[in-house]
Amino acid sequence: MDPSLLPSLAMFVQIAHHLSFTKAALELRVSRAALSQSLKLLEQRLNVRLLNRTTRDMSLTEEGQRLLSTLAPALASIELAVRSVNEAQDEPAGLLRVNTPRVAAKLLIEPHVGEFLSRYPGLRLELVMDDGFANIVADGCDAGIRLGESLAEHMVAVPITPRIEMIVAGSPDYLKHHPAPQKPAELVQHNCLSYRNATSGSIYHWEFVSAEGDGHDFVFEPKGSLTTNDDEGMIRAALQGVGLIQHMDIALREHCAAGSLQRVLQDWSKPFPGFYLYVPTREQMPAKVRAFLNFLVEKRQQMTREPVANGQ
Repeated sequence: MDPSLLPSLAMFVQIAHHLSFTKAALELRVSRAALSQSLKLLEQRLNVRLLNRTTRDMSLTEEGQRLLSTLAPALASIELAVRSVNEAQDEPAGLLRVNTPRVAAKLLIEPHVGEFLSRYPGLRLELVMDDGFANIVADGCDAGIRLGESLAEHMVAVPITPRIEMIVAGSPDYLKHHPAPQKPAELVQHNCLSYRNATSGSIYHWEFVSAEGDGHDFVFEPKGSLTTNDDEGMIRAALQGVGLIQHMDIALREHCAAGSLQRVLQDWSKPFPGFYLYVPTREQMPAKVRAFLNFLVEKRQQMTREPVANGQ
């Protein structure tokens, strides 16, 4: 690619993140006019409009959102690489406390604990399971993991998974006796397994995006013969043919690939920002936190982004 585009692309990411020339200019320490001119030239070079803007509002175009989704993780990885070269190469050691939802711990950390601790024998890892949003500083944690859509603007966060989807699936035996729904409204005819949030106590509602792209989203409250606050227990019930479940694609990918679960309503799901590792500050990041962050970014890059199998 043309290296001269890199500064403009980096500026675009900041503008898109804040949806404000003023805030982006303050963070980058450049003038608002310089940012505006940079965006204008970038749009001319790419021959596409990236932002819709008026005197009062600003929003990403579809092309702008697509570019941002690709650029943000790439620039974060570049930033980490540059920082790791410049920072002192201290050996990671001591206690590393990470606040994480249970599902993220089970999918992203626990499968690789042995490798991580073998790589850094001076480290001790403590996982603090918390499905709510935690103040990691007040709770004495070094870092936290949450979905990107739940993070506040000021958080210093790096993606540790690709974008993910919430998918609906059932076992072949269940779908043999219950015709697969073609629209979310047809879920009322099915036994839908419910997940209760362990922190708030509320039942998770299934969310869908209109397959026609007409902006009419659909929210469904699952009702069935099983409610649990353990997502692995819910998956086991679905594998036994009890009913349909909705869960993250990264949690069901292996079961769908093996054919033990079959995906339905595939056209009604839409990718959204995945899990991020967030930290209190970029400044003077401890070696133990930097090592953990780099490790999870490495694992993110190994994740496959092929669609979940056997969709309908």
